[in-house]
Amino acid sequence: MTPLLSLESVSVQFGQVQALARCTLRVKPGDRLALVGSNGSGKSTLLRTLHGLVPPTTGSFHRDSQARQAMLFQRPHMLRTTVLNNVALGLFLRGARWAEAKAQALQALARVGLSDLASRNAKTLSGGQQQRVALARAWACKPQVLLLDEPTASLDPSAKREVERLMAEFSDAGMTLIFSSHNLGQVKRLASRVVYLEHGQLLADLPTQDFFNGPLPLAAANFLRGELA
Repeated sequence: MTPLLSLESVSVQFGQVQALARCTLRVKPGDRLALVGSNGSGKSTLLRTLHGLVPPTTGSFHRDSQARQAMLFQRPHMLRTTVLNNVALGLFLRGARWAEAKAQALQALARVGLSDLASRNAKTLSGGQQQRVALARAWACKPQVLLLDEPTASLDPSAKREVERLMAEFSDAGMTLIFSSHNLGQVKRLASRVVYLEHGQLLADLPTQDFFNGPLPLAAANFLRGELA
């Protein structure tokens, strides 16, 4: 199967900081790929590189030019306007007429269960509600690939369950997911593959079952035991 995204020996350098070191990765249609590792391991940089926001310093990056992508950041930015406008604006900037953009935005808000908040100022929403608005904003653009950076960090248990439910539903509908997470329970529930990063190096890339139950490189095994690198 032709990869949607591929990295070949990609390194990313920020000044004197080596954020990624010779990473090779293939993302296939339908993957549910979790990126795990301690803070500073390179997860966010890898996500941004896969989304085209951070160019490789060395190595090569290829993506399917026909595949739409969207990315959710750990703290989604909400414009100081209504929830509806926050979702509709992206569609409008993609070329939809404003009336059409608003109609599609309403459908997207219904998809994430926020229709009743369409007229609220998005800045006044809770963290979990803002994350669902961000999911609606991404879903409205009909991406084939959705990248998420710690999508449930700092959310309460109820909000986490709701975001996880939406991620699972998007995946079941055929969307490819790539997400970083410190929540290993979440990784077990949602991922089909797990990539372990340490100091910018990709040290393991395994099916989820094998990652949690099979032999691992020492660094990854220590991480699962809660031992810091």
